[in-house]
Amino acid sequence: MGKKKKLKAKIKALKAQLAAAAAIQAGTADPAPKVSPLAPKAFPKLPVIAGARFATAMAGVRYAGRTDVMLAHLAPGSVVAGTFTRSATRAASVRDAQAKLGVDSPNGAAILVNSGNANAFTGAVGGQSVEAIAGAVSDRLDLPASRVFTASTGVIGEALPHERITATLDGLSGALREDALPDAARAIMTTDTYPKGAGATVTIGGQPVQIAGIAKGSGMIAPDMATMLVYIFTDAKITQAALQSIVSRGTDASFNCITVDSDTSTSDMLLVAATGASDAPMIDAVTSDDARTFADALRGVMLDLAHQVVRDGEGATKFVEVAVTGARSDADARRVAMAIANSPLVKTAVAGEDPNWGRVVMAIGKSGAEADRDRLSIRFGPHLVAYRGQVAPSYAEEIGAAYMQNQELVIGVDMRLGVGAAKAWTCDLTNRYIEINADYRS
Repeated sequence: MGKKKKLKAKIKALKAQLAAAAAIQAGTADPAPKVSPLAPKAFPKLPVIAGARFATAMAGVRYAGRTDVMLAHLAPGSVVAGTFTRSATRAASVRDAQAKLGVDSPNGAAILVNSGNANAFTGAVGGQSVEAIAGAVSDRLDLPASRVFTASTGVIGEALPHERITATLDGLSGALREDALPDAARAIMTTDTYPKGAGATVTIGGQPVQIAGIAKGSGMIAPDMATMLVYIFTDAKITQAALQSIVSRGTDASFNCITVDSDTSTSDMLLVAATGASDAPMIDAVTSDDARTFADALRGVMLDLAHQVVRDGEGATKFVEVAVTGARSDADARRVAMAIANSPLVKTAVAGEDPNWGRVVMAIGKSGAEADRDRLSIRFGPHLVAYRGQVAPSYAEEIGAAYMQNQELVIGVDMRLGVGAAKAWTCDLTNRYIEINADYRS
């Protein structure tokens, strides 16, 4: 029976591929995944970052005719900070980038990213691919290999055909432009339905400082940084140590507060590069007013990108903020928020527009945080649903049902035990999530 089932599955997959090919030939195929209903209306206009240039290419890493490689070249004197997935099975590129982070050098730097193949769980071959790509980029751009960061995203467990990537480097190095960051955002997509970008301009010491970032992420999203691929560029003058401190704190307030499916990726990272091309004064102490101003602006860009990842959650139709207050500590508030945000029962109730607040109660109870049933209250948006351990006298089921029809929802919980607070952001869990991941390797 097992062999018959496998054969039937192969036949079904072949039929689907033939139908897709016929649709392409007939001109009736959908050229891209259906864009998430929660997507922004348009890709934002990003500020140009002096000292950072970008280029993209079609390498055919997994699919023909798809832009799947991006190269970023950073001017001499640039500093790089980052955070990385804590997965015990993280990919070779992640381990390599972690080892290179914080290396002081007067040289520039480069970042090369491919989509379609994660180069994860590929043994020694994975490390050899990273070395080959970094070495080739080093030669083309006249950089030390220690200043070349690589990343890969896509299918796990398949050897990366790195020679297809290195074959594009002549074209990439000759096509580098400061205004090509939006193209780079498209090149790093996998199951994303739209490219993600965010930017900001802030004044430091009377001079403008520009920040622009891109991200990819749609599934396998859970907070244990990085949870996706994120690349942010700024012309700020800042030391590597100060930038790393600001990035780490910003990560905890943004990317480490989102979840789509509670799964932590093997391959993901966040890198922030500062070229120092701005005329603004140097930031070397994280406690300075200039550092706080810059950190606030960078955190805003990070949070914007993090929210976009949730809005593009595989199959998502609802964007949900979980806001917890009154916990014994911030850590307890976070436990409650993430327990609610990760609960399949909560997420499927949201998908079905069912105001099943009992599932929120369940998630609070299993979170491990200190809780008192007779103190906590629950809100759906502005509507008080439960109060002091029971349904609120003012609440009616039709009120909750009407609220759940909104695309953007807030689930509020007041533990009434202390001053701890936290927020998390998630999406609903729909049939489309299953369809996407059941066919991911087809």
